[in-house]
This record gives sequence, structure tokens and C-alpha cells, in this order.
Amino acid sequence: MLASFFHAWNGLIHTVVHQRNMRVHLVSALLVGLVGSGIELGLAEKVTLIFCVLLIFFAEILNSALEHLVDLATRHFDEKARLTKDAAAAGVLVLATGTVVIFAAILVHNWQTVASSGPQIARQVALGLPLALCVMVLVLPQPRSVWVDRLAFLGGALLLGALAPRTASSVFTAMNAGLLFVAGAAARQRRRERAGHR
Repeated sequence: MLASFFHAWNGLIHTVVHQRNMRVHLVSALLVGLVGSGIELGLAEKVTLIFCVLLIFFAEILNSALEHLVDLATRHFDEKARLTKDAAAAGVLVLATGTVVIFAAILVHNWQTVASSGPQIARQVALGLPLALCVMVLVLPQPRSVWVDRLAFLGGALLLGALAPRTASSVFTAMNAGLLFVAGAAARQRRRERAGHR
């Protein structure tokens, strides 16, 4: 069972390292988590947002697996292979679009709560945007010093620690901690792969 978890973890990190869209989804999920941990939402809204984030991750990982399978089966250009990849990507696009619509609907439905949460929103912006920047640095594919990654991870952890005491939802805070950990693991894996290619 532990080996199965390890292989699944490797699949997640591989997708973050090698798929640009997964990196975009990861940063977007962090922003959703910042909203969820900054304003009071009902249980239904929280579950819906978390489920949407997980569903998009699942779809992107499945899309990546399907792309690898098609590439393995087809060594040259094939119209059916292209259509297969396009259809899988379309599935992710539909889910991502639906998530944006659901997120907007939740904010509109809770507009009075949002409007009365000025200080909380200001705190989330002041600490959350630098946290999102730290995660972006960790998942960017460009080569950089190990110290940049370590500073980005440490900075993200400190910012998350500053946000945690006043969170409106410990579930979203935990989700953001998990996303920061995944970003750090992806940065580490990217360095290992680069070292292996030298």
C-alpha cells in the first residue's frame, strides 16, 4: 500500500513538473484556498469549491496520462491521436470553466459577507499574493539556484503561518499548506531531473 501511495505521489509531482496547465491549476487552487480561508462560507460552498479543485486536478492528471499513452502508441502524426488529445484537453477546459462559474456564483450568493469582510480581504491580499508568488516561483520551469527554491518555500511557509491564526476555514488553510508542499516537491524533482541530464 505504501508503494502504491509513493507511485501515485510521483505521478502527481511529475504532472506538476511537466504540464504547464497543471501548474496554472495549482496556483489557481491556492487563490481559491485564500478566498475560502479569508471569508466565512457555508459548509456546502466549502465542499463545492474543494471538490471542484480536486476534480480539475484529477482531470488534468488523467489528461496527462492519456497524452503519454497516445504518444507511446503513435510514433508519427495521426489525426485520431490528435483528436484524442484534443478531446481530453476539452474535458479539462469544461471542468475549469465550470469551476470559474461556480466560484463566481458562490461569491455573488455570499456578496453581503464579502462586502462586510474588508479587513479580512485586505489581509488575504497582503499576505496571500506574496504566498501565491512563492508557489509560482517553485513551479516555474526555468532553471534557478536551489537557494531561490528554498527561500520561496520558506517564505511561503511563513506567510501561510501568518495567515493561519485568523483563518475563516482551517480546511482551506490545510489545503493551501498541501499545495505549497506539492510545489516544493515539484521544484525538488525538477532539480533532480536536471542533475540527472547532466
